[in-house]
Amino acid sequence: MPVRRVAGLFVGYRRRLAGLVALLVLQAGVSVSAPFLLREILDRAIPARDVPLLSLLALGMLASAAGTAALSAVTNRLSNVIGQGIMHDVRVAVYDHLQRMSLGWFTRTRAGDTLSRITSDIAGVDAVLTNTVTAMVQSGVSALAVAVALVVLNWQLALVALVVVPGMLLLTPRLGRRRRAVVGNRQRRMGRLTSLITESLSVSGILLAKTMGNRDELRDRFAAESREVSRLEIAASMMGRWSTASRRASLVAVPAVVYWLAGVQFAHGIHPSTLGTVVAFTSMLNRLVSPIGTMQGIGAGVSSSMALFGRIFEVLDLPVEVADAPGATPLRTTGSAEVALRDVWFRYDGPGSDHASAANGHAGIADGHAGAADGHRDASGDSVRDRASEDRGGGWTLRGIDLTVPAGRRLAIVGATGSGKTSLAYLIARLYDPQRGAVTIGGTDVRTVTLDSLADVVGLVSQETYLFHDTVAANLRFARPEATDADLVAACRAARIHEAVAALPDGYDTVVGERGFRFSGGERQRLAIARVLLRDPPVLVLDEATSALDTGTEREVQLALDVAAAGRTTIAIAHRLSTVRDADEIVVLHAGSVVERGRHADLVAAGGRYAALVADADHAPAS
Repeated sequence: MPVRRVAGLFVGYRRRLAGLVALLVLQAGVSVSAPFLLREILDRAIPARDVPLLSLLALGMLASAAGTAALSAVTNRLSNVIGQGIMHDVRVAVYDHLQRMSLGWFTRTRAGDTLSRITSDIAGVDAVLTNTVTAMVQSGVSALAVAVALVVLNWQLALVALVVVPGMLLLTPRLGRRRRAVVGNRQRRMGRLTSLITESLSVSGILLAKTMGNRDELRDRFAAESREVSRLEIAASMMGRWSTASRRASLVAVPAVVYWLAGVQFAHGIHPSTLGTVVAFTSMLNRLVSPIGTMQGIGAGVSSSMALFGRIFEVLDLPVEVADAPGATPLRTTGSAEVALRDVWFRYDGPGSDHASAANGHAGIADGHAGAADGHRDASGDSVRDRASEDRGGGWTLRGIDLTVPAGRRLAIVGATGSGKTSLAYLIARLYDPQRGAVTIGGTDVRTVTLDSLADVVGLVSQETYLFHDTVAANLRFARPEATDADLVAACRAARIHEAVAALPDGYDTVVGERGFRFSGGERQRLAIARVLLRDPPVLVLDEATSALDTGTEREVQLALDVAAAGRTTIAIAHRLSTVRDADEIVVLHAGSVVERGRHADLVAAGGRYAALVADADHAPAS
């Protein structure tokens, strides 16, 4: 991991860092004055019995200690301000980048690992960002100041002491590499442990464990992961401890050598030093031990943190698979808009999907329509023969979809499970990009417009209903923060949920609970419908929006949706065929292809797949 990139995190704090360095230099200068005052006390004031001088020198030592302490408090606060500012920047950058990742990335990534990157990894570099800069500069300045002072006091003794210092840091790089490997393994294990906690201690996880009677198995899995994390924690904490301890012992032993050399000087009368100089020298030498030990600790901490920085930068370097194209413009609509899919091919895995799509998606924008119209070459320039060979291969979720929904009309999409209905809805909302072809709204390719403006135009009610652990009002206002209470009530009335919310003890201020589990599945789905209606999008995509409702409630919500759909372009993906009988057009998907299309009566009369689905639905038991 390049140190330059970590250093780049501090660029926005240059002025504060300059002030911090200036204060640390001043602190080091004040700190080293004390041994010189001590030498004067021992060599002049005490032998001369000069009480005024003794008092003045003692006060000077007290002032030095007080000044050092005050400057230390100021530098520590400034260091924390800088460190926490960078921590905030990194957290927000990681969170923002993860928000921009495509839906596909989240389907491939465990939620606990994502949580570990934002919390554990960033928290792990807290000490480095908060204290390391201060400690490095403070230790370096202190060591330099002490070295100069030692030379001033006695250059012969200083040579002996300073020769030992460089050897103390020789093992640090090798230990650092080993420590980074151990810390990297520890964080990966922490991600697995966090994933297990997130999954097993959620409402759904607890419900599954209790109903399956597998509590002991989950506990054993947790214990095994926790045991491995503990083992790696011990390995990380103990790595290099003996080497560090021996080096510190060597540094502490240096004063004994100094006393011996000074004694030899006194004994032989060679360059004799005064008693005050020897005591001041050893006192100063003790001040050298501390910054050297601190720098060794910094080396170990930085080595550990580099593994964490690596994981953080891995997230920041993830390619955004579905992003605003260069020069993307807002999507403008006046009321409802035509929605069209032109020769759309899509699959979740394989060439052109996910990361490959990020690299090639924008290149295909200009050629999207051409790929549908040109009978000889597709958007990437492949020949018809090559393309036909690929088309015969498996893995395509949607194959050559050509659909047009005129503005203000309602299209229903039906088909068996796995036929590609939900994938088609996700393409319209641009949660994914097609590998070939184009999705247009109002004649504009959705890949050429900004994602924010597309979200304003397309309202998606997914079969995966999600509510935040917050109040009903807050969940609704997530769609439109400026909505008034009257707006909330109107949306809930349209979704046939107002009476249920109003009957709650706190009404719209009632907390819905984790993932909305305070409400039934049907109530959660009606709240999700109300949330989209509050946003008032020109294009409405309903992905089996009434699948969790009983027959009676479904009828009420369907009436509300019929009213809400008036004047909008609506694409309704239906599991229950009773909800699509009055659609302007019904499209039947099978294995990713359109196999039938028309109105309800015509399709039933044709006796094809739709007629079979209707027959199966008629014979299914009523819910």
